[in-house]
Amino acid sequence: MLSLIALSGLIASAVAVEPFWNEPDTGLETYLHSTNWTEGTQPLLKDMRGIPDFDFAARQSLDGQKYSFYRTANAGEWSYRNNLEIWSKVHFRTRHLTDVTKVNQTLATTILGYNFSAPVFISPAARGAYGDPDRAELNFVEASAKENTLYTAALYASKTIEEIAAAKSNDTLNGPQVLFQQIYTNANLSVTWDIIDRAEKAGAKAFVWTIDAPATSVRHRAARYDTTNANAVTSALTWDIYDQIKNHTKLPIIPKGITTVEDALLAIEKGAKAIYISNHGARQLDHSPSPLEIAYEIYRNAPEVFTKVEVLADSGVRYGSDVLKLLALGVKAVGLGRPFMYANCFGLEGVTKAIQILKSEIAADAAQAGIQDIQKIPTSILNLRALEPTVFLQEGTKVTGSL
Repeated sequence: MLSLIALSGLIASAVAVEPFWNEPDTGLETYLHSTNWTEGTQPLLKDMRGIPDFDFAARQSLDGQKYSFYRTANAGEWSYRNNLEIWSKVHFRTRHLTDVTKVNQTLATTILGYNFSAPVFISPAARGAYGDPDRAELNFVEASAKENTLYTAALYASKTIEEIAAAKSNDTLNGPQVLFQQIYTNANLSVTWDIIDRAEKAGAKAFVWTIDAPATSVRHRAARYDTTNANAVTSALTWDIYDQIKNHTKLPIIPKGITTVEDALLAIEKGAKAIYISNHGARQLDHSPSPLEIAYEIYRNAPEVFTKVEVLADSGVRYGSDVLKLLALGVKAVGLGRPFMYANCFGLEGVTKAIQILKSEIAADAAQAGIQDIQKIPTSILNLRALEPTVFLQEGTKVTGSL
């Protein structure tokens, strides 16, 4: 029989373990049950108040196979949970009595020289037809044009490269709409060269090369429905392949899936104009670091990376405050994947509203933090000490007062 002391310890340990919530309880379900909403049906778009609401809504309207493909993560999904929870470890050091009345005018940014209305974009994510069977990724193109934000088209999109290009607008702040194109590579590089040629003819302005998918990944949630990975081919992904891609295009090649300072520095040596830090939405390898931890590792060990190249990031971003934390570390623009796939269940209006929510939250949260210019956020606005034990630090690295 357990002693009273031992039993008390077990109870204390159990209490200390916090439950994981896929979406925070913001009163959505309680509110919906007070209306004429029927559980298992899609709520009204007007009731979507935050980005996590779209996850809840998609779970009501998509069948198990389709939702599991969007929602799945690798193995025990620790990294998926960490992607969502890590933000709470980094607190704001808010500055008050500063004039933030014009902060909403500082949202606009550039990515590789192209002008956009905000430092957020739609990340490459496959099978848009699961959310909207008819229009699929065309909603991403049109919503991005309407809001003048970037869309990076997925290689395994439901619509073809040519169909996506045909939906582009000719009337944005950049003139003709700017799209980036995701590419994968495998043993048959002739397929990659064909994709590059097609994307160039379709007017793509940069290639996002996904480097963190060298083989299939363990995704139990999706496997229950016999759903395969969008890309599951075992491939020899090396910097030599990067050099070969450079020989086939004059467009910028952005390595997506950078998770260490070493690879960030190698990308600079190879001449990359931008890099993309990401753990693939935690879909590839469990216990891989979140973008916040990756950005901090680079910031602590080689801060010059953020001035030598433009740094994009995604994975686990759900709030405007998440975006601000990455920007404060030096990230140029922040992408979201799953949330836009969920929002696509509402069609073009849903995707558009998701972009608008993010813009509104970024400006509002910046004002509350005392940030006057979203393009010039001082790192000292963050208390980063809680990340110290989670990232690789080179010998001799010191914790400074600004942390």
